[in-house]
Amino acid sequence: MNHLKLFAKLLLVISLFISYSCSTNTVYNETRTIDEEGWNKNDIARFDVVINDSLSYYDYYINVRHTVDYRYSNLYIFMNTTYPNGNIGRDTVEFVLADKSGKWYGTGWGDVKDISVPIVKGMKFPLKGGYTFQIQQAMRVDILKEINDIGIRIEHSK
Repeated sequence: MNHLKLFAKLLLVISLFISYSCSTNTVYNETRTIDEEGWNKNDIARFDVVINDSLSYYDYYINVRHTVDYRYSNLYIFMNTTYPNGNIGRDTVEFVLADKSGKWYGTGWGDVKDISVPIVKGMKFPLKGGYTFQIQQAMRVDILKEINDIGIRIEHSK
């Protein structure tokens, strides 16, 4: 029995080490929970990010958590980026969440699926300083049901 406990502790230490070493590339990783009643078309998820290095390359992802009861196979969002100098960029982005047969691309057990969609890989931020990213659903419905969370993750490119 002592060997089993020692083995379990060793596995835990190795898992923590691997988890830590994989996460050190992450510059920013935040998620906003969507209201249980649904994502109102006027509700905006805001993310404030400080970038201190405009010479490095970054990978930029949008994270989506949804239920299997989500009625669409895709998700459109409006994304506003406010740069440190006050300039604003606006994009419309589509995420494909399921294949043509309805199989979800995300991972997870049970009724909730997580998907991390790359927006840009190997990009440079043009300026040092504070960026604000705002995400708004753009699905042509007033209240979008079954989206649980929306987030962004920025990592140093490998």
